[in-house]
Amino acid sequence: MKPVRKAVFPVGGMGTRFLPATMAIPKEMLPVVDKPLIQYAVEEAYAAGIREMIFVTGRHKRAIEDHFDTAFELESALEASQKHDLLAMVHAIKPDDMTCVYVRQPRPLGLGHAVLCAEPLVGDEPFAVLLADDLMLGQPPVMAQMVDAYAKVGSSILAVQDVPSHETKRYGIVDTQGVSGDLVVIKGLVEKPAPEVAPSTLAVAGRYVLNPSVFAHIRQQSAGAGGELQLTDGIAGLMRDESVYAYRYNGARYDCGTQAGFLEATVHLALNRVDLQADFKQYLRGLDLG
Repeated sequence: MKPVRKAVFPVGGMGTRFLPATMAIPKEMLPVVDKPLIQYAVEEAYAAGIREMIFVTGRHKRAIEDHFDTAFELESALEASQKHDLLAMVHAIKPDDMTCVYVRQPRPLGLGHAVLCAEPLVGDEPFAVLLADDLMLGQPPVMAQMVDAYAKVGSSILAVQDVPSHETKRYGIVDTQGVSGDLVVIKGLVEKPAPEVAPSTLAVAGRYVLNPSVFAHIRQQSAGAGGELQLTDGIAGLMRDESVYAYRYNGARYDCGTQAGFLEATVHLALNRVDLQADFKQYLRGLDLG
């Protein structure tokens, strides 16, 4: 069984929920405290032992490439001014043993299409998919948990979490036919079901470890509205040929694709920063929240 060495980051979306900020800045580059969303996801993959990062980009996404590139002028200035802590921070963005590769998604035709764009770079290896909109915090990091789980079963794995029943219409919902546990075989997968017909309250979060056989199943799907190919449809097809597992991860998820989730993540991380928490807590205590 091959190890998980590659991660795919679909970052070609337009980020319309965060307009006007995303007119010039990719949504994945919006900072939570002082670090862009995409960096949190890359660091999570790196902590899982993954060293090849594949970014599926679109128009106006050059800032992501620049972020993980060498900033010679900045590094020289920091070195000259002996700001060694800041220099170490800049170097840590892209460790020497990490490779970043970029492929363009010509049009935003769905998550499944974005994953297909990475197929020539992934090849015949298992790979991770991380959605930067979902900021995942866990100890150990969520993707590290999933890579360990993959090593046990050798099958595709979807991160899942329990959600309130009235929120099932916002997520892909898995059916484990009543079987409980941290790692269980999925029997069915329904996209955004109404609460009264949802098979469970286990929602798919933005982390996947997939076998390369999923590519053929994505291609076999009929395009939906707007010509989009959905990753969940490809995974549903894959389930007819091989086992796919749901993994209840240990950690927290912040939906940074929404303003509310973005703010929640910012508050949580600020309160857990040693250099910020005292002043920030004092500020929050002084708020009149009505």
